[in-house]
Amino acid sequence: MDIPLFPTDQVPRPANEIRIERLEARVYPDRFRVRIHIQVTPFLERPNLLLVARNQDGIVAAELNVIETMHHDMEFTLHIRNIKEPAGDYTLTADLFYQTRNPPQDQTQILFVIPEAQT
Repeated sequence: MDIPLFPTDQVPRPANEIRIERLEARVYPDRFRVRIHIQVTPFLERPNLLLVARNQDGIVAAELNVIETMHHDMEFTLHIRNIKEPAGDYTLTADLFYQTRNPPQDQTQILFVIPEAQT
């Protein structure tokens, strides 16, 4: 009798098959924090991730490095820094890589908006 350790759609894959499957961003009410949900293919070898949020001028507003993650489904909080008023359009880029990130094994980009302050 076989007892599955993983759901059949979540069988760990070799490194060359690992991709970013989902990337989502949700702005917290304080407008200076962004909840990131990222999901990658279940893996045998632990990948690295680099998450970078840039404002509409291309300036880095937040950055997060994840070294050899143990989980394929993750949530993080990015903190918008060095900006007095965060309202505007942002691009979030996620790079997945193993040995080197030039080029990354997989890359995904999404857009998100930080709204104006409500008075």
